[in-house]
Amino acid sequence: MSSSPSTTTAGPGKVLLAAPRGYCAGVDRAVQTVEHALEIHGAPIYVRKEIVHNKHVVDQLTKRGAIFVDQETEVPEGARVVFSAHGVSPKVHENAEARGLKTIDATCPLVTKVHVEARKFASEGYTIILVGHDGHEEVEGTPGEAPDDIVRVETEEDVEGLEVEDPDKVAYITQTTLSVDETTAIIEALKRKFPSMTGPKTDDICYATTNRQQAVKELARECDLILVIGSTNSSNSVRLVEVAREHGAASHLIDFAHEVREEWLDGVETVGITSGASAPEELVSRAGPVLPRPRGHRRRRVEDRRGGRPLHAPDEDPPRHRRAPEHRHRAAGHQLAAGPGANWIEWISTPSVARMRRRCSEWRSPGTSSYSPGPATGISRSGPLSGAMASVPSPPAAA
Repeated sequence: MSSSPSTTTAGPGKVLLAAPRGYCAGVDRAVQTVEHALEIHGAPIYVRKEIVHNKHVVDQLTKRGAIFVDQETEVPEGARVVFSAHGVSPKVHENAEARGLKTIDATCPLVTKVHVEARKFASEGYTIILVGHDGHEEVEGTPGEAPDDIVRVETEEDVEGLEVEDPDKVAYITQTTLSVDETTAIIEALKRKFPSMTGPKTDDICYATTNRQQAVKELARECDLILVIGSTNSSNSVRLVEVAREHGAASHLIDFAHEVREEWLDGVETVGITSGASAPEELVSRAGPVLPRPRGHRRRRVEDRRGGRPLHAPDEDPPRHRRAPEHRHRAAGHQLAAGPGANWIEWISTPSVARMRRRCSEWRSPGTSSYSPGPATGISRSGPLSGAMASVPSPPAAA
């Protein structure tokens, strides 16, 4: 019996994992808020909107007894409800109080910062220009803090047609998950139109968004294709795809590893993998084995220092209550390394990850029962990982 020729797509020469990637502290906090509410109070726990923009996370919490609703008015009177990480307007709080709801606010502190800025600028008599995407929950919640004083723009073209009552009394704020480069261009356009415009003392785009976009820029320099793991309604995940494409790499957004298409890999030498700030690391760990076996056995850690300046905020460490995220990054690396193309793991990393690795510097080698100290500044050096990789069979030679 003759066998038909194989049509399997050849694997990439190498695969690079971006770091930082995945859960930010605000998302981690919000997801745990729902988890703890379920543990303490039992099901059902109502959640207004998706707690974070990720299908997998929402599905998992739904299985545990969370009920997601669009509006607080859908929650039975007297029930317990969690407000999502994206924040809500004061009107939502008022409605919840009127219905006797027991509220738990999981708003990201960096979104709360923008709300505080909106109230401050409004109290000082400014017209507030909010840079943000129409329909995003953040952009629905923030204007509620000063509904008579906030106007929204999304593009530089919006700025050109913008008219305000007093051009000398203008302030701007932004959504926290925007493209850094695109937002910078919009703010520059606003400054040209309103030279006396003021703004927040520190950027409203959160450091997690900024760092992940910078890591993708570095990734795009060396990759033909970048896979971004995240949901289509996740603003920060969509921005990562846009950033990758703007910097010369093909890029696709996927929720799950099985969505990778063979035609995407045709002629691809290097694949990069990253994930949005609302995507759990377990989804990244499943992506590697789905890709065809790579052709090479190279691994390397590339660190971006952007001119020597650190890319992280001083507090971008694993949350104290969940130091394990970076440990999980290591575990994911092991899962990928233990799969069919063991030696193809590479890391694109920023200094913040090195700090986290120093804080979580022990991990278990596959097949052992004891912990060995991991390297302090990267994953691709001699030490436990290289030993683990050496124990995995090499791909068979081509026939």
